[in-house]
Amino acid sequence: MAYNGKLLARARDRLEQKRALNEAEFQARRTEVYARLPTVRELERELSGLVIGVCLSALQNGEKVTAALDSARSRASDLEARRAKLLLGAGYPADCIDEKPACPLCGDSGYVSGRVCACLDRLYGEELALDLSRLPGAGSERFDRFDLSYYSSLREPLSGASPRECMETVLSVCRSYAERFGRGSVNLLFQGGTGLGKTYLSVCIARAVATKGFSVVYDTAVSALGRFEAQRFGRGSEGSFEADQQIRRYMDCDLLILDDLGTEMPGGFSASAVYTLLNTRLVTGKQMVISTNLDYEELRRRYTPQIVSRLEGEFLNLSFVGSDIRVLKKERGLA
Repeated sequence: MAYNGKLLARARDRLEQKRALNEAEFQARRTEVYARLPTVRELERELSGLVIGVCLSALQNGEKVTAALDSARSRASDLEARRAKLLLGAGYPADCIDEKPACPLCGDSGYVSGRVCACLDRLYGEELALDLSRLPGAGSERFDRFDLSYYSSLREPLSGASPRECMETVLSVCRSYAERFGRGSVNLLFQGGTGLGKTYLSVCIARAVATKGFSVVYDTAVSALGRFEAQRFGRGSEGSFEADQQIRRYMDCDLLILDDLGTEMPGGFSASAVYTLLNTRLVTGKQMVISTNLDYEELRRRYTPQIVSRLEGEFLNLSFVGSDIRVLKKERGLA
């Protein structure tokens, strides 16, 4: 399995917190036992001294090491039995002051023979689930749940194809894109009216790509450009710092999905922010999926030639066609 470095780091931080908590609980438990049962502490010291004694014997009397070890084992067994009897008599488990890691497989290191341990993998899965929960939708978006029955099978006179056939192609491209996503993948531009499945398929791509270990950031154009505005006009404020952190995520992630381009307030600053976002990611070879309700003519009226040139030349266009699914669901009593 491929791991997202940032999510894995977060999982390691959580594992370290668990390890520190386990250690603190152990120390508190041992302090309590020693306070109530001083004899247990003396037995512990004698057990520790046995190890040192055997080592000294090995250095001084090499020929008697085996005998020394046998004697030490016998004495240790006696001491451990006495310690267990005292602990049980006081109502404690016999092993309550034995230091035990939460995960016996890796000793709370997170790795076994250089591979991620099951305990760290479990925490990574929780971090991934948390990231995916921030995506829009109900959390059940999957390519195999994309319902093509909402698209008409009647052929259009001009194109010669039906909306369903067109959307079958779109679905196939999106599925293949997610399955094969990597450094050399193309950028996608989703164009079409509202309620045609652009957001749904964007989320499907996001979930599939993130699950493969790539970092994915999903945001609306309104929210993203609002971050740029907060960064520029709120310098020094807490909001500006948070905006700066988010913008860095936009620039650094493996896949940026920008939803509803064209719904942000028009103006010179918005156009400048869109250009910065597009150009920076294209120059660094990082992939984007952008959805918009605007066709190319509307994009040309709204944005600068530099922006439109990049959208036309650097993105694979996928046209979403058909009738508003939200309206169809309402008519069928499914909304």
